[in-house]
Amino acid sequence: MSKTAKIIKYELYDVIRNKWLIIYTLFFLVITDSLFRFAGSGEKVIVSFMNIMLFIIPLVSIIFGTIYIYNSREFIELLLSQPINRKMLFAGMYLGLAMPMAGGFLFGVIVPFMLHDDGSNMQLLLYLLFAGTLLTFIFIAIAFFISVKFEDKARGFGMAIVAWLLFAVIYDGIVLLISFAFADYPLDKPMIAMSVLNPIDMARILMLLKTDFSALMGYTGAVFHKFFGSSAGIFVSIFSLLIWMATPLFLGYRSFSKKDF
Repeated sequence: MSKTAKIIKYELYDVIRNKWLIIYTLFFLVITDSLFRFAGSGEKVIVSFMNIMLFIIPLVSIIFGTIYIYNSREFIELLLSQPINRKMLFAGMYLGLAMPMAGGFLFGVIVPFMLHDDGSNMQLLLYLLFAGTLLTFIFIAIAFFISVKFEDKARGFGMAIVAWLLFAVIYDGIVLLISFAFADYPLDKPMIAMSVLNPIDMARILMLLKTDFSALMGYTGAVFHKFFGSSAGIFVSIFSLLIWMATPLFLGYRSFSKKDF
């Protein structure tokens, strides 16, 4: 077994034992089951769950990822004293945390759908699962970058909260302000650029491009759909989310490889 696989195995065992992962999984399990009992149809459940998912997954992923790295400093120092490549260590820790977090989300959503749904919304469900998984990997990558970049734990944790607020809350206010301030100008291309700069908005657009709930897209989503259409829009959304996952991961590894632990 390679050193990276051994690190992933240890991290998986360590994270799975954590009670917060169990609570995280149970949260999605209870929420999804409750939505089926109150909302009824599968498509309504998916759209309702999407709004919860876009809020909870980035928040929990970035906070849990930040705390996890800061609490693992001594473990990292111990492993780096051994003949272990930093790239292997970084990849092992990242996958060892992101995989069980994504697995908890998938389990918490799939089980209620197996119990309540008739399978008529399978394609939309797959987009939901894909978007949620990518958001998990993206915000854990951002958490790793922040945790490695900032030595001080309080400052790093604060930056993680600010990053989440920026993507989940402040972004919509900025879009609204720009749309009002420059209402007399063509804003199609700037709005597309702004949507690409927010992974949460990209995940929302990816989901809603496959539904009839176009009113939930918001201003950037409507412009995005008009400019690209459904098929091309889905491709651009997925590509943008993959870039969002790769960029902070690369920056985090670069800082990790140069950091003096």
